[in-house]
Amino acid sequence: MPAAIPVIADQRLAEVAGAVSRRLLERLDDLTDRVVAEILADDPGYADFVPHDDLWQTIHQILRESIDHMARRALGEEPVVTTAVVIGRRRAEQGLPLESLLRAFRVGGRVCWEAMIEVVSESDPDSLPVLLRFASIVWHTNELQSNAVAEAYRRTESELLRRSDERMAALLDALLEGRGADGGLAKVAAAALDLPMNGRYAVAVLRPLRRDEGFRRPERVGDLRFVWRVRADADVAVVELGDRNPQDVATALRPLFTGQAGISPAVEGLAALGRARWLAEVALQTCRPQDHRIVRLDERLPVALVVSQPELSGYLGDTVLGPLEALDPADREVLLETLAAWLDCEGSAARTAARLYCHRNTVFNRLRRLEQLTSRSLHRPRDVVELALALDALDLVTTDASRERRPA
Repeated sequence: MPAAIPVIADQRLAEVAGAVSRRLLERLDDLTDRVVAEILADDPGYADFVPHDDLWQTIHQILRESIDHMARRALGEEPVVTTAVVIGRRRAEQGLPLESLLRAFRVGGRVCWEAMIEVVSESDPDSLPVLLRFASIVWHTNELQSNAVAEAYRRTESELLRRSDERMAALLDALLEGRGADGGLAKVAAAALDLPMNGRYAVAVLRPLRRDEGFRRPERVGDLRFVWRVRADADVAVVELGDRNPQDVATALRPLFTGQAGISPAVEGLAALGRARWLAEVALQTCRPQDHRIVRLDERLPVALVVSQPELSGYLGDTVLGPLEALDPADREVLLETLAAWLDCEGSAARTAARLYCHRNTVFNRLRRLEQLTSRSLHRPRDVVELALALDALDLVTTDASRERRPA
């Protein structure tokens, strides 16, 4: 805000200003019409945001406030900016660009000064030199009002944006929590978030490698549109798929993200986002602590079954692989590592041996010993399934008791 212009109390200036003030108040309605017309001629788009009656009333009010105070300004009082603050708030709420608002104030100040000269020229031309001394006061008042209106506008705009962000976050949370089945809520959310109510979506839940490590959250990647919800434990993205599929979401995120992420299958409509979020979280839980990867639920279904039933899966791991607990920890880990490699190598002893840097006969000996200890056969598909699920359970949802027994 500019510093106040020192005004030496001048009775003659106050008398002239008071006389001008009285004459302007007598023709205040006409002056208001003139200012409104000048504003709309200078900026025709103003009318797209502010109704004519609203514009007229606010101009009338601020002119009255300014004109009433003219004589006191001549005696050194600071201008009143109460109405300017009200106007700044209101125009921000109406969405009028700030540039248009400030230009309107400049137009109003010019028209008001011209009107002051006119009334003095008509009634008391000899007072014109005195009135000219009032020019600096007029323009300083206009500047103070402009600053007040701009500050109120920016403060209100910031508050509106915060409220809008909070509202959109609340609507997105409601959808992700499964409350989209309420048709009214889904309709409101679709309008606020600019998302099709019946579109195709996927949800991605991302856990960065470090929470302080930021990554670029895209709003669009090709034909995919992302709507983000940042949370303390993970970031959630609602992805408008169109005719794309969840694999395209994983492809889009990989260059941008380091950490773990789970992606849901495609779902239909905003009402299904709660289920999609849950499925994405299940997919994320299938990542081992050391994994830094983006996984889709569709490619992790057996493991997803394990992590979605932790108590039963923990029991499975303890029951199937429990006999290994009697072994020396290092010996037990060798057998488990061999089983995991054999499963990853699709039952190929040769590939398993190459991965573990040992002879294939060593692999056969370890697997045979595992079969003896667990009473399961790697030649029976059902037993292989049990061993594979039990190994996942041991890695991902080990019971507290088993976790205490396992080496760090």
